[in-house]
Amino acid sequence: MTSRPAAVERLSPQEIDERLAAASVAYLPLGSLEFHGPHLPIGLDALTAYGLCLRAAEASGGVVLPAVYQAVGGEHSRYPWTIMSDSPAAIETLLTETLSRLSEFGIRRAVLLSGHFADEQRDLITRVAEQWNATGEPLHVVARTLGQAPQPPVAPDHAGRFESLLLHALAPELVHVDALPDPDAFPAPADEDPFGQDRHRTDHPLHGVFGPDPRRLDVEAAAGLRDHLVTWIAGLATA
Repeated sequence: MTSRPAAVERLSPQEIDERLAAASVAYLPLGSLEFHGPHLPIGLDALTAYGLCLRAAEASGGVVLPAVYQAVGGEHSRYPWTIMSDSPAAIETLLTETLSRLSEFGIRRAVLLSGHFADEQRDLITRVAEQWNATGEPLHVVARTLGQAPQPPVAPDHAGRFESLLLHALAPELVHVDALPDPDAFPAPADEDPFGQDRHRTDHPLHGVFGPDPRRLDVEAAAGLRDHLVTWIAGLATA
C-alpha cells in the first residue's frame, strides 16, 4: 500500500492518482454540528466518521474526502450549538454532484459513511446511493451510518459510552468526561431508561446524553471499538 496519506485535500492530483491506482475507492464522511453534552465537541459525528474513514483507507486503500458537516434528523435540533438542515434536499444535491465528479474521474466505488445516525440521515444517504446506483454508472455507491455497524462491541448511542469511547480512540484530547456532573454527587436514576425523554431535561445530570452513562469511561475498550468499525468500513469498500 502506498505510504502517501489518504486525505484528498492534502494530495496533489498525481498523488491522488497513485492511491487510486492501488484501490479505486473514495470515502465520503458525513456528520453534523450537534450538541453532545458538555464533555464532547459539537462536531463529533463528522470527526468520528472522518477519522474512521482515514483509517479504513490507510488499511485497504483509496482516498478520503473532507467531512460534510451538515445533516438532518434527531432530537437535538434546538439544543445549543446544533446547526441542522430542515430539509435533506441541499445535502442530496451536494452528494449527488460529488458522486458525478468522482464517476468522471474514473473512481469505481464510493462509501458514504455518516457518523450522525438519525433515521432521517440514514434514509437520506440510502436514497442517494440507491438513486445513483439505478443510473447504471460504473461507480458503485455504498451508504451506511455508524448505527448500522454489525455487532459492535459497544452499542451505538448519542454522547454516551459508544460515542465517547469512539472519539477517545480517535482524538482523546477532545473527550472531557470530567466536564459532566460528578457521578457520586449527581447519579442518574437507577431505574431510568437511558434513551428516555427525561434526558432532555436541563436539570438532568446527563442532559442531552442518550445512552449508557459515560462518566466512568472504560477507555481500555476504545481501541477495540475503533478497530471493529474500521474493519467493517474497509470491507464496505471491497464487498
